[in-house]
Amino acid sequence: MVLLLGASGLLGHNVLRLLQERGMAVRVLLRPEARLLLDAPEVVRGSLLDAETLVRAAAGCDAVINCAGTTDMRLPREEDFLPVNRDLPVLLCRLLEQTGIPTLIHTSTANTVAAGTREHPTDESAPFAAPFERAPYARSKKAGEDALLAWAAAHPDRRVVVVNPGFMLGAYDAKPSSGTLLLAGWRRPLMAGPRGGKSFLPVCDAATAICNALERGASGRYLLTGEPLTLREFYTLQAQACGYRQRFVTLPDALVRAAGRLGDLLRCLGLRTMLCSTNVEQLLIEEWYDSAKAERELGLPHTPLADAIRAFFAGR
Repeated sequence: MVLLLGASGLLGHNVLRLLQERGMAVRVLLRPEARLLLDAPEVVRGSLLDAETLVRAAAGCDAVINCAGTTDMRLPREEDFLPVNRDLPVLLCRLLEQTGIPTLIHTSTANTVAAGTREHPTDESAPFAAPFERAPYARSKKAGEDALLAWAAAHPDRRVVVVNPGFMLGAYDAKPSSGTLLLAGWRRPLMAGPRGGKSFLPVCDAATAICNALERGASGRYLLTGEPLTLREFYTLQAQACGYRQRFVTLPDALVRAAGRLGDLLRCLGLRTMLCSTNVEQLLIEEWYDSAKAERELGLPHTPLADAIRAFFAGR
């Protein structure tokens, strides 16, 4: 039996679907207000941050998969991210101690690893670095994975696999979350954006690596990254995959940074916005990573990104 946390999100839905396809028994812990797009045979309702609820949900389980995370980039403070991104991993360490569950797979982010270049992509050994080290989301995720890896080092009889996915896209993105990037350019004849890029990953590939990690891999970090594309390249691919024409204009860095400073002012006035200097700096870099370790040890596949783009729109 596997206990799955965060099943209502993009990644969680895909992990739930794959676990069920593989015939594995799975129990889902959901917040009272959360809803699923898929049927789940066993659902426990309650707070992820309540220790007693976690113990009750984990009864009889052999592994825990944590796909839960606070990812809303409109949140202005690190404290807004810490309960789920840092405090929940600490609670999961205590859960493993109390229950004896031998395996935990935890989802962090590739942003806790310094981004490389096209010529020199980075791997899991790269440090936490700018511009991510200034971002509240990435800082909270780094705190969570640090707590887990420190606990795993002190408990070699347990297996704590931390996966660090890139920018995931695909089916079951109900909110939407990362699919907001896709919708921003959908069928627009003219699209404008910064010069930077991301490591785009079909979410089905991340789910495959996570489910494989139930039986494979050792304690430690695994970058789950896919196709590195600039935003210009990404929107060109989206237009080709979905059958429309689009022209992309790269915005000057000075204009992008000015928008970030405007966002800083709006935040000072109490308005929630994704625009801020910290966030726009992340849009001005390209994220190149080496996922060889996950390919080798977790069987990370590489589905064509165009398939993930089409899967997102097919579900809308």
